[in-house]
Amino acid sequence: MSTMHSILEQMTPEAREALLARSHQVTFPADTRIFREQQRAEKFWIIECGTVDLDIHVPGHKNAVIDAPGYGELPGWSWTFRPCTWHLGATATREVRALEFDAASVREPCSEDSAVGRSVSTAVAGVIADRLDSARTRLLDLSAPHGSGTPLAYAR
Repeated sequence: MSTMHSILEQMTPEAREALLARSHQVTFPADTRIFREQQRAEKFWIIECGTVDLDIHVPGHKNAVIDAPGYGELPGWSWTFRPCTWHLGATATREVRALEFDAASVREPCSEDSAVGRSVSTAVAGVIADRLDSARTRLLDLSAPHGSGTPLAYAR
């Protein structure tokens, strides 16, 4: 596979090669639930085309969408940390084409080769930092007086 993705571009060539060797392409039709909160995070994806709504269950209400990752992005990192269960849910908002990875087979080279593990961890940490920054911006937008700011930063 020769297509580059933003998270993959942040990795060393060795880490990128180790991940791509363990991937295959999948498609999720629009409105497909990709994963649910508290479900085991046994797979993960890098989006090639389309967008995904990341949401959280709010009892008595519709799920609250917290982010909408798209091209080159990683919808979640729960596969990285024990107990490896999703903290959010994800639904394809329109057809999504993605690279799918088996989490256990990716964790293997990360633990066997410290340089690969460090590269993957650093790229995932960048995703976490971006997601936290986006959440901070949304919280500021929500707490600002009505009409005082710009529309929510995550709207695409």
